[in-house]
Amino acid sequence: MKINIRKLKITTLAVIALVSSNVYSGNPDRAGQAGASELLIMPYSRSNGWALANSSSIRGLEAMYLNVAGTAFTQSTEAMLSYTDWLKGSDININAFGFTQRVGETGVIGISVMSMNFGEIDITTVNQPEGGVGAYKPSLLNIGFSYAKAFSNAIFGGFVVKVIQESIADLSAEGVALDAGIQYVTGDRDRIKFGIALRNVGPSMRFDGDGLTVQGSVVGSTFDNQLSVQQRSTSFELPSLLNIGASYDIFLDDEEKHIIVVAGAFTSNSFQKDVFAIGLEYNFNNYLFFRAGYHYEDGIFKAMPERSTAYTGPAAGLSMQVPLNKEKGSFFSIDYSYRATNPYAGIHSIGAKISL
Repeated sequence: MKINIRKLKITTLAVIALVSSNVYSGNPDRAGQAGASELLIMPYSRSNGWALANSSSIRGLEAMYLNVAGTAFTQSTEAMLSYTDWLKGSDININAFGFTQRVGETGVIGISVMSMNFGEIDITTVNQPEGGVGAYKPSLLNIGFSYAKAFSNAIFGGFVVKVIQESIADLSAEGVALDAGIQYVTGDRDRIKFGIALRNVGPSMRFDGDGLTVQGSVVGSTFDNQLSVQQRSTSFELPSLLNIGASYDIFLDDEEKHIIVVAGAFTSNSFQKDVFAIGLEYNFNNYLFFRAGYHYEDGIFKAMPERSTAYTGPAAGLSMQVPLNKEKGSFFSIDYSYRATNPYAGIHSIGAKISL
């Protein structure tokens, strides 16, 4: 068994090294060249309260969006739903739900759905720039299917296949992306955790539809003929990234009723600046959880437009958890988080989670 685990470590690291050879470190010159940026959004509350610093210690369903290896810790069945007021004041909201299910002794499968709603936007034309001819509703939908497995008491790994769909009234784009991640747990009482995840790797996407059709007359023609011309859209890459994180549990008592978790993570983005995140969580007897985090990237302290992100750094959150069956470890929780932004009045997420 030790030989198999050693082979697993070497193989996993080799695969990540090979695949990540196409993932460049943060490069401002490439900013704006990728699409499907909704793949970078965490729709669930708990991790947002950490400012996404918890990639090594994340557990359960929401790990599908940060490090899928964390879904391997699902005890039996877990379900979550969440609502996010994205950049409050912009009238953009995010709905997410999903579940994970243990299969066999060590495997866990999962599915998660994330949908962004932008409300109605007025249709404008050259002749009617003020609108008044109707409205359309943009739609962004991501569906993820995951599988994770505990390879030993210390090593966990998994992958996610994501289906991406973006559309407006007369244009749409479809794509597929792959995530893979591993987590390693060690130390007394499993207090030390490491994690690495490669996310959003996949083929480029392209928009297509009737919206690219233009009506026009043939230049130099003696006839008043109107022709339809189909334009081509440029393909765009997915926002690939490599995330590395670590965390340490501090037990304030022998009964583990008071636990502080300190975590940090580094994200190497292909199409935007690299991100550093730190965070901590206080766990009171698995009933109350208080979280705080900080997101940092180059130029974050500058004023707009020199600053290239809406995040201003701080994040916070809390969870209230009610045990349903202490022997099985099942519970129900309500979660809330806030991330500071400028412009707009921050990002507010609220959700519910049940673990059976």
